[in-house]
Amino acid sequence: MPIVILRLPNVKQKTETRPQECPYCSGETFQRWGKVRKPVRDNRYRSVRVYRYRCCSCQRTFRHYPEGVDRADQTQRLRKLVALGWVLGMSLRGVMTFVSAFGVRVSHMTVWRDLQEQAKMLEKRRRWQPVRVLGVDGVYPLGKGRKRPVLIAVDLGTGQPVAIGKVDESNPQAVKRWLEPLVKHLGVSVIVTDDLASFRVVAEKLEVEHQVCQFHVRRWVGRTLYELRETVPKEWLWVLDEVGVLLSELPPEGSHRLFELWKQIPERQVGQSGERPPLVRLRYLLIRLSEHWENYRVFAWHNDVPWTNNGTEQAIGRMKIRSRTVRGYKSWQGMWAAFYLTGSGVVW
Repeated sequence: MPIVILRLPNVKQKTETRPQECPYCSGETFQRWGKVRKPVRDNRYRSVRVYRYRCCSCQRTFRHYPEGVDRADQTQRLRKLVALGWVLGMSLRGVMTFVSAFGVRVSHMTVWRDLQEQAKMLEKRRRWQPVRVLGVDGVYPLGKGRKRPVLIAVDLGTGQPVAIGKVDESNPQAVKRWLEPLVKHLGVSVIVTDDLASFRVVAEKLEVEHQVCQFHVRRWVGRTLYELRETVPKEWLWVLDEVGVLLSELPPEGSHRLFELWKQIPERQVGQSGERPPLVRLRYLLIRLSEHWENYRVFAWHNDVPWTNNGTEQAIGRMKIRSRTVRGYKSWQGMWAAFYLTGSGVVW
């Protein structure tokens, strides 16, 4: 049976060290300038001892807090515990009941502010960390009674969330505006997405390599082959079998072979109804796979590039689970906090 160890910040009742530098002038010489007992809300302590110091350089005074304590009336440990309860599926008022078992009373708005604080800390910590392989995908969570388009980005090297935006994944201009600053500032060289055309356009404009998720490719190609097998003339069934083998093995020469198959199939005119005959659909499938073959094989020459976008899908799954427990997100801030807190897999 697996064991989960949760490490919360340590809290001490009094400081055991002197300050290293003045927060105002970076001075290094101080005089102790009194002490005070500060009431705190914590699962273990009800108050801590705080010393005040006077800087000998700028003559200003400041407080030097014990480990796990700052200006807030809640300790850092309690704020982490509150956020953890919410990530594990509790509502705001459910978290109130949860922490009351430790003899601590907080309001539901205090819980909300703690969640926003923890999410901002995660966003700030990861904002400028370099990312080489970025997973990007769209999600349509329920918010204010209807589904809203949202685009998320995840570091596929660590699995940690990077950014979330109100962007429709089918709009290449909007995707480029949102993704371009991330690519420049984080040093992204490869993006992993599904087979949506807008992502291909954006990858070309941003001059980054584009790995298409093999799960999405094999799903839609397999569905197309299954439908064609029922309608295509029997003398062309061998082409369907070969396409399946090529997609399974992904050989380097696959693009050339698909193009050769495309040339062998005779052209057919589309009828007045606009419905494409089976052979026309097969030709379109072959030329589409041939043109984008290299996008299916980026992982073959980059060991750190996954062949699927599962890391991003897992973050989306955790967001959806959180959405169901709260019966849909009530605000953008709630959705944003859920992405950073639940999308991180409780690694914060």
